[in-house]
Amino acid sequence: MTTAHALRELEAAGTEQNRKVYRRHGVGNAMFGVSYAVQRALAKKAGRDQALAEGLWASGNHDARILATLVADPDVVSAKMIDDWARDLDNYVLMDAFSAIVAETPHAASRALRWKDAAKEMVGAAGWNVIAALAMRSEAFDDATLDSFLDTIEADIHKRRNRVRYAMNGALIAIGMRNADLEKRAIAVARAIGPVDVDHGETGCATPDAASYIVKSRERSRKKAATRRAKPAKQVSRRR
Repeated sequence: MTTAHALRELEAAGTEQNRKVYRRHGVGNAMFGVSYAVQRALAKKAGRDQALAEGLWASGNHDARILATLVADPDVVSAKMIDDWARDLDNYVLMDAFSAIVAETPHAASRALRWKDAAKEMVGAAGWNVIAALAMRSEAFDDATLDSFLDTIEADIHKRRNRVRYAMNGALIAIGMRNADLEKRAIAVARAIGPVDVDHGETGCATPDAASYIVKSRERSRKKAATRRAKPAKQVSRRR
């Protein structure tokens, strides 16, 4: 799939209703208004295609950049390209999609550390999003490092910019779901900082209460683990 072909498909799939929704979430006018169902279908058709990703991102169109994050190849993405894309982030919808692909790359941990204290709001938020992703599914950060992130969250979350506060709250939850020791510490931090004020604009979005979210999620995980342990091993029948 060429960049020109992908742009034509995106433009044809855009709707005014989607554009209205995306504007409420802070997306600017350079967009077609393409649903995520269509985006995922196009990404499946294109496969991982780094050249296509770079062409789509260079277009400056929001929907094209979303698709770029879905087709970019995390194994070949360069650190420079990640930094270049980070500088272009101008809304949290794109920032969330960008964070997801960064978290799959070999540069994830280094970029999270570089960005988490960035002055630019969306870059700082991306840093904490990547920390959250790595806390949940990677050993890139050990428990001591994650514990130090909790120190930063406790001391600074209310001082940070709007979407950074939201991303830090998400990282707090993710770290608390890592293991029992971090669960206990994260809940203590969540209770110490209290409610996290995030302006969600003209949307129905809300900021989760980290302490209750961690407790409920960890309890579900424990129940699932107990259920798996309780299941009897499948017997392999032998034909005679």
